[in-house]
Amino acid sequence: MAQTMAAYRIGAWTERPTTVEVPVPEPGPSEVLVKVAGCGLCHSDLTMIELPGEIGELLGWQVPFTLGHETAGYVAATGSDVSGYAEGDPVALVSPASCGVCRFCERGLDSVCPERPYGRGYGRDGGLAEYVLVDDARFLVPLDPALDPVTAGVFTDAGATSFHGVRRVLPRVPAGGTAVVIGVGGLGGFAVQFLRRLTDARVVAVDTDPAQLARAAELGAHETLPGDAENVPLAIRALTDGGHGADAVLDFVGATATLRTGLASLAPGGSFGLVGAGGGGLDGPWFGTLPNDAEVFTFQGSSQADLRDVLALAASGDIRNDVTLYPFSEVDAAYKALHDGTLQGRAVVTLP
Repeated sequence: MAQTMAAYRIGAWTERPTTVEVPVPEPGPSEVLVKVAGCGLCHSDLTMIELPGEIGELLGWQVPFTLGHETAGYVAATGSDVSGYAEGDPVALVSPASCGVCRFCERGLDSVCPERPYGRGYGRDGGLAEYVLVDDARFLVPLDPALDPVTAGVFTDAGATSFHGVRRVLPRVPAGGTAVVIGVGGLGGFAVQFLRRLTDARVVAVDTDPAQLARAAELGAHETLPGDAENVPLAIRALTDGGHGADAVLDFVGATATLRTGLASLAPGGSFGLVGAGGGGLDGPWFGTLPNDAEVFTFQGSSQADLRDVLALAASGDIRNDVTLYPFSEVDAAYKALHDGTLQGRAVVTLP
């Protein structure tokens, strides 16, 4: 094994990331070294690049660190105390940190563990490098032979986060109900598929990009609506039983316009999930804005249980994973495509 490796890192706050040579980590007794096969890129990476230092430090992040939190690959070496894994085993990495022992983790809510503000790829070294060090084997998930480690990392965030939102709204979607997905890019495309497989609801996709709407239809959306059209809520209500509105709305954009559209489209007793971090907001009283007995929730990321369920669905062949592959040498071009919104699905950087 080489002594050094290439890594794409944020060296200082608000500085552009660059590719640098760093030492290959050596696993301690409880640690696992993973040879990265592929790492997916996320819009949150672009936010991190611009993050002021005071906010990063408040989150417990440390610079420099290697970007990339959608990672999968092969076990390269294990510490002396690690059991159950051998060199060459294909694995996906759980990116967010969690303690495993707090009141949240004990209930399976590791998604809200107090340690989650940082993880591999945000504040700690992530997967845009030849190797990544995993501090505890409980943050590894074995991959079924049917899944390719080059592209499976996408399921760890885009897939699992979408699944977490869909799981939350399921109790509010009755037989023959309606579910709306606003923003059907990388995450929203997964949500369309999960809703089709876990409910018999009419699935409506909303987006401003005609290409994304066409893809959503391929993924199973029953109806597609242009998000920049007038009276989108009226169009959604016209598709629902009695014109009451959608039983569930998942907003993967999070802009003020999509918040207003989603809430205006929601039926009484429905569920609105805010997933996108578009920075939108709402003015005025909630009374009269929210349908009666509706719920509104938001979250970041997912739980390890979500990830395992997503990987099981993917291994069965029930989930389509649309990716564009970029060699590590073209990581800047991959981020540009992500920034410019020219991707269909997710960008994945492959490692040698």
